[in-house]
Amino acid sequence: MLCYIRLRMQVESALFFESPFESPTDICARVFRQLKPRTPVPSLHVEFCRFANANSIVRLRNGRLEVRVTDVLRDAPAPVIEALAVILISKLYGKTAPRSYLHRYRLYLNRKDVRQQVAKVRQSRGHKLMTGPEGKCYNLTEIFEEINLRFFHGLMSRPELGWSLRASHSTLGHYDPSHHAIILSSLLDRPGVARVAVEYVMFHEMLHLRYPVEHRGARRCVHTQEFKEAEKAFPRMQEAKAILKNL
Repeated sequence: MLCYIRLRMQVESALFFESPFESPTDICARVFRQLKPRTPVPSLHVEFCRFANANSIVRLRNGRLEVRVTDVLRDAPAPVIEALAVILISKLYGKTAPRSYLHRYRLYLNRKDVRQQVAKVRQSRGHKLMTGPEGKCYNLTEIFEEINLRFFHGLMSRPELGWSLRASHSTLGHYDPSHHAIILSSLLDRPGVARVAVEYVMFHEMLHLRYPVEHRGARRCVHTQEFKEAEKAFPRMQEAKAILKNL
């Protein structure tokens, strides 16, 4: 059974790849034929774009397949471009990309040199859309400094702080290491939201400064075991989570 599984993974990994000398357009056309064998390959346009992140885009417009790839991948090996083509075209037609291609793509993006390049791109091309730290109800600078004293002995340097422009329900807060900024959803800056909930979200994001993301092969571990243990130091965590859940 184990031999069968290994053989299946090897066959799956070799399903598409043919030559390291194919152009990105040739790769996309070949992948399309493999994924949609009964559909004629549409006209293809593949270009590398100066995006502010490592995302890539595919769309079918007027019978033309347009693939816009982040220029971070301009010098990526052909198997990586192939993996991205499988992922994008599969998504376009509602298919699930084989795990081996997802693994290959993530493994490349998690390489230290590639992560450093992506961080530089985000820092130089991107910008954070946020307001200042002083909101209508809560001042993030005050909250940061209070939590800094209570949980970090006042030793944590203050990043840029701000409220999001849109009141996001799905992302209540996040830390952006490229811009060294903590942004909280403006949904929390309301009279009906208890201060303990805002403090907890700030504390959670501050822990991301203390315990950065760990990269383990193709995996990104955002909340490490150390992170989870440190989070328990917030005394009213369950109360705060209940408040946030009701939002």
